[in-house]
Amino acid sequence: MSYQINAPEHLNVQTALPASKSISNRALIIHALSGGSILPKNLSDCDDTEVIVNALKNMPETINIGAAGTAMRFLTAYLSVTEGTHVLTGTERMKHRPIGILVEALRRLGADIQYVGEEGYPPLRITGHPLTGGTLEIPGNVSSQYISALLMIAPVLNDGLELKLTGDIISRPYIDLTLWMMREFGADAEWTATDTITIHPSPYQPHDYVIENDWSGSSYWYEMMALTRDADAEVRVTGLMDGSKQGDSVVRYIFSLLGVKTVFESRKTGVPQMVTLKKSGRCVPRMEYDLSNSPDLAQTIIVTCALLDIPFHFTGLSTLKIKETDRIEAMKTEMRKLGYVIHDVQGSELYWDGERCEAAEQPCIDTYEDHRMALAFAPISLIRPVTINNPQVVTKSYPHYWEELRKAGFSLNVPTP
Repeated sequence: MSYQINAPEHLNVQTALPASKSISNRALIIHALSGGSILPKNLSDCDDTEVIVNALKNMPETINIGAAGTAMRFLTAYLSVTEGTHVLTGTERMKHRPIGILVEALRRLGADIQYVGEEGYPPLRITGHPLTGGTLEIPGNVSSQYISALLMIAPVLNDGLELKLTGDIISRPYIDLTLWMMREFGADAEWTATDTITIHPSPYQPHDYVIENDWSGSSYWYEMMALTRDADAEVRVTGLMDGSKQGDSVVRYIFSLLGVKTVFESRKTGVPQMVTLKKSGRCVPRMEYDLSNSPDLAQTIIVTCALLDIPFHFTGLSTLKIKETDRIEAMKTEMRKLGYVIHDVQGSELYWDGERCEAAEQPCIDTYEDHRMALAFAPISLIRPVTINNPQVVTKSYPHYWEELRKAGFSLNVPTP
């Protein structure tokens, strides 16, 4: 299926953002380890969260997490400390996403994990039992989900965990988010050096927990505000927190450089609020930014900059190659359809210096089974009509995206054969 998308002339809407997938998935694992009986409130209803909910509820012998990378990493660690034997598997793409670093780290803690297929990749056969814990060292430039998976099980290890991260540490805000949530459930967990995290053995304490809404999801509305030609445009998004621990809350700063002003309804830190986005009329002439702490914003910002004719150079993108698709190559390919020639540097940087090519007359954007490709390219319709192939991929993180776009006045039509 495909959607031909046409944008409204005027953009004035209040939209309900999804609950944070990052917080929901962490809360579910910590909640399960705490032995609590009441699930966290305002859980995300996206695919990635639902597979964790179903896995923890049913605990079948074979757990198929589909395309949910977070679920694969978090459940690998969780099942290692949970009695029983399970096979953890997923889609064909998931079977080609590396997990060897996490498996090796867990094995060093005493975990019983075997590869069912190719060494270093899912599926995994995991037999859970109590682990001793101790001292562990892993690279800091791997997926932060590996690190978060290890951290979340640390309080239930007999000796706790001292985790040293070597080299550059990427996506640090996601690590800090995990530590903050662990402490919310009673864990004794903190940075004890610039590269070392110490977690003392102490049981989690179950309690009522409410998930805040998703700053990552807000980024597509920021993009729409930046791209719309409506000078009086206004978008109101609900349930965001000023001072949020979500790494992607940096989107408000980044888009302040791209002509979007963020106004909080009231300045109560730590309380979900209404946020209004408006045009400021001021854009930087060129953007250079290290996205190592917020790589999930890359597609959105790349599309926005190019469509605003703002040259850019983004670094810190090494993890994009092992996401739902190789996002480096996907972005280069799809942006050419729009007339932009983007270059990469050793698969970890992307830049555009203004080089153009002939654009497709009716561009059809392929989504590569990657939700963020559909989410980030749909707002292009504010500049020109665009077709999004396989738009249903948004259910991975933002199930009601198309419904919210329709409410905002966008037309989504299925092309006739």
